[in-house]
Amino acid sequence: MSRSRRRRAGRLGGLALILALLAAGVAAWSYAGPGPAEKPIDVVLPKGAGVRRIAAALKDAGVIRSQTVFLLAARLTGAAGRLKAGEYEFPARASTARALDDIAAGRFVRRFVVVPEGWTSEMAAEAVRAQPVLVGEAETPPEGSLLPDGYQIQRGEQRGEVLARMMKARDDLLATLWAGRAPDLPLKTPEEAVTLASIVEKETGVPAERPRIAAVFENRLRKGMALESDPTVIYGVSKGRPLGRGLTRSELDTPTPYNTYKIAGLPPTPIANPGRASLEAVLNPPKSDELYFVANGAGGHVFASTFADHQANVAKWRAIERQRAAAAPFESFRVFRGHQRGRE
Repeated sequence: MSRSRRRRAGRLGGLALILALLAAGVAAWSYAGPGPAEKPIDVVLPKGAGVRRIAAALKDAGVIRSQTVFLLAARLTGAAGRLKAGEYEFPARASTARALDDIAAGRFVRRFVVVPEGWTSEMAAEAVRAQPVLVGEAETPPEGSLLPDGYQIQRGEQRGEVLARMMKARDDLLATLWAGRAPDLPLKTPEEAVTLASIVEKETGVPAERPRIAAVFENRLRKGMALESDPTVIYGVSKGRPLGRGLTRSELDTPTPYNTYKIAGLPPTPIANPGRASLEAVLNPPKSDELYFVANGAGGHVFASTFADHQANVAKWRAIERQRAAAAPFESFRVFRGHQRGRE
């Protein structure tokens, strides 16, 4: 090779090196430097999306500058096989490195619908309908068919699918608990267990009392005694919506399928969606001969096995009511009605 050719080859080689260095610098800047987004951007990466589809989605959304740089980085770092579906929110000027790391680590936006214990199915359906990130219609499931809990949701998910997950969670739990139930329960089917558990759920806000209250109700069922549960009457009046007041005498005296002062046994359906603790209490109650309970004035209840002891407890509760009325004469208190179980 002549000297001139060698010089030309040297110049070309130097130029190629410069270009390679420039390309590497551009790629490095595109990877680690600030991204093009001028404001936070929300991107949903669907399940089953491969690395190429993810790179295209990020480029189309304006999160990254170069699909090629994202693909190379994903493969060189080994992140390509660890990218996770979900909804991601990338801050303004997020780098490709930041986007890749977030997706590989699964730092997606976590959204939840929370259904508290004791909510009716209509309340739960309303909470699902109110989620703006969900789509589709949401029919109200049967009463008692949902498991109260917090459920993670994703943007674009069908509302009906969210409710279906709640129903499946309850079905799975109920099947497990029913299989391990105590012998000789006065309950013929899992559905009856859910109905009674819904009553237990609504009768007390003290978790430790649930098993004891479940035992009282089951003892009453065995003896053919009316359950006499205020929450069931309320459900017959308002479908479980809070009344904002006490029950009236006419409401207590009006026969409905849910008035357990007037009907024998359980109401026709649950009156709410009971949580796990109430289901467990009903299916494995403690051994007990208690048949009555009444408010104790401290947020809980006092229990009795005989009507005479119960009447004494009722007298104590009435005295507490009188003391409260005297201390706050202008405050509205629910009037004790004097029925057998003595609920306030």
